[in-house]
Amino acid sequence: VWAVYSFDGILVFGLLFVCTCAYFKKVPRLKNWLLSEKRGIWGVFYKAAVIGTRLHIAVALSCVAMAFYVLFIK
Repeated sequence: VWAVYSFDGILVFGLLFVCTCAYFKKVPRLKNWLLSEKRGIWGVFYKAAVIGTRLHIAVALSCVAMAFYVLFIK
C-alpha cells in the first residue's frame, strides 16, 4: 500500500513532480501559464522545472532506480 507520508511515497511524488514540471517547461502554452512566476507558491513549479531541465540525467537515472525499486524490491 502506497502512503503519501511514507519515505517511498515522498520520493516518488518528488520525482514525478520534477519530471512533470520539466515537461511543462517544454510546452509553450503551459510554460507561459504555469511557470511565469518565480516567487511564492507558483515559484515551486518554476524551480522544479529548472531542476528537471538542468539535472535531466540525474533525474532520469533516479526515475529508473525508483522504478526498479518499486517493481522488484518493494
